[in-house]
Formats: sequence, structure tokens, C-alpha cells
Amino acid sequence: MINKQNLWFVTLFSLILILGIYYVSIDDEVESVLKAENDNNIKEVIEIDESDVLVALEVESDEEKQALMEEYQSILLDTESTVEEKNAAYENLQKLNNSKADENKIKNLIKEKFNLNAFAKINDNTISIVIASKEHNTEIANNIIRLVQDLYEEGKYITVKFNA
Repeated sequence: MINKQNLWFVTLFSLILILGIYYVSIDDEVESVLKAENDNNIKEVIEIDESDVLVALEVESDEEKQALMEEYQSILLDTESTVEEKNAAYENLQKLNNSKADENKIKNLIKEKFNLNAFAKINDNTISIVIASKEHNTEIANNIIRLVQDLYEEGKYITVKFNA
């Protein structure tokens, strides 16, 4: 009789032998096709347009804001949250909505006045603006800063970056 250990050894040895023979007998043609496919994937060049960068910035900003909104809403809906926590969450939610509206207002003003696509992000007293233009024009940047500052009574730290 053959015991179990010998049966397993013969089975595994046969499997290894069959896989070894299969690997050795693979055609060079199949290997070259697989290698060519890998080379084609590596050589792809991606061209990025200015508007693509703005869209990426918009998506990233929206995701951040959405995560914060969900966090604040969960605090508001949590039965174990204190009144102070709920008030703070509500105020932060209001600030987030107001900053989002201000960002859209700034983008629309820049589009109207200068006919440029822009991305705006507001963090407390800092306003970051990215303009989709290869041309770096300090006069336009200064005019945008003045235009945005006129929207607010208090002083803001405003940066304008031209996307090259």
C-alpha cells in the first residue's frame, strides 16, 4: 500500500514537473507579445491642459469640503453631542457654505472682468487664486488682487498664481 505522504509527494512532484515543462515550452512569440504590450504601456505620454489642472484642484477642494460637511453633519445628528459641540458644528458648516459661495463669486468675477478661468480657495484670511494661463502678467495679478480685496471690508492675504 501507498501511504498518504508518498501519494502527496508524487502528486506535487508531478505538478511541478508539468509546470516546468510548460514554462520551458512557451513560444518566444508569446513572450515577445507580452513584452511589447508592457513597453507600449510605459511609453504613453499624458498631456495636461490648464483646464485639467483647474478641474483637479476643484475636485480636491470639493472632496475636502464634502468630508468636513459630513463630519459637521454627523456631529449635528449625534444624540450624544453637547449643545456647544452642535453649535460649533453648525457655525463651521455655515462658514464652509459661505466660503464656498465666496469662491464661486470670485471665479465668476475673474471670468467676467478678465475672461480667464480661475480656481479660488479661501482659508480664514487667506485667499489663493490659480489662473489658467501660460502668460504670467503682474498687472493682471495686481488687478485681480484689488478686485478681490474690494469684496471684503477687512484685509485678506491674497495670492495669485498663473498655471504654466
